[in-house]
Amino acid sequence: MGFSILPLMDFIARRAFLGAGLQPHTIALPYDDGSDGGQGRRTIHYWAPPGEPRLPPLLLVHGFGPMATWQWRRQVGPLSRRFHVIVPDLLGFGGSSCGSPASPSESAQAAALAALLDALPGLAAGARVAVAGTSYGGFVAYALARAAGPGRVGPVVISNSDLLKTAEDDRALLERAGGGIARTADLLMPLDARGARRLMELSFYRRQAVTLLPDFVLRQAVQQLFRDKREEKIELMKAITVGTDEFKLTPLSQDVLLVWGDHDQIFPLDKAFDVKRCLGENVRLEIFEKTGHVPQMEDPARFNKLVLDFLLAPQKPPSFDSTARYVEVQPAKLVQLTAESNQ
Repeated sequence: MGFSILPLMDFIARRAFLGAGLQPHTIALPYDDGSDGGQGRRTIHYWAPPGEPRLPPLLLVHGFGPMATWQWRRQVGPLSRRFHVIVPDLLGFGGSSCGSPASPSESAQAAALAALLDALPGLAAGARVAVAGTSYGGFVAYALARAAGPGRVGPVVISNSDLLKTAEDDRALLERAGGGIARTADLLMPLDARGARRLMELSFYRRQAVTLLPDFVLRQAVQQLFRDKREEKIELMKAITVGTDEFKLTPLSQDVLLVWGDHDQIFPLDKAFDVKRCLGENVRLEIFEKTGHVPQMEDPARFNKLVLDFLLAPQKPPSFDSTARYVEVQPAKLVQLTAESNQ
């Protein structure tokens, strides 16, 4: 056995969550398994304070990468002072299982989160929930906000999430990575030290101390991280509908805070302005200087203050017309899954 940094990093992240009053939970939820009248069960792991919310609920949706606890560890402390923070593992990540041979799209991930919210103490009655998502989690946050409507989902934070991503954008990303990589999955889930350093250079503006570790330490770490459920995650990437004919970006009725790092090489900054134009009139774009793809990790103090100021500001009440569009805009499958979760 060699030295591994993962237990230490996991300990630090878990300690941040426990210190914020969050505890790990697991819940099994029914879903339509796609067969004629068939029912399955999927397991969702999440962190949240015990009991019913005494503060407004806030759902934090992680991106495609390391565990949710790593991605949000610098947020849970400050945000939990004002919100009942819920941090789930998306289906196929961490302790959550897909429960089906078919990999979920971002809309199906959103339906699973809607079912989770309906099952949590104090939230089944339709309490309004704020949502923040980063990268792939922004796809899911958008799908949840659009499907559930402003009566269920309140203000939305979307960070560094290209909702207008195309196949050409994926090819450009591989070129920025320096060539020699055939699939974005191999870039985002490296199995060697060189790939790990390349991914961190693309994700962060500032050089990360972990890149100074010896090759054998980095290689062991990424193999432990990305061998787990690797094939399932590759299928999850294939199931993404953003960038396909199945997905159409339409405005949200909720107030939206769009956050972007000015040196993001995964989803370049110029896409932020296109996404803002498509999301509607209720969108505020904030650009973080000298940060990359994960501003919540590179500049957490500014990120947390910005999110708190946005979420605590008076929000416009949901209109009847925008809520009535619920069935029209969400995919039929998501209607079915959400309806079943409410039974």
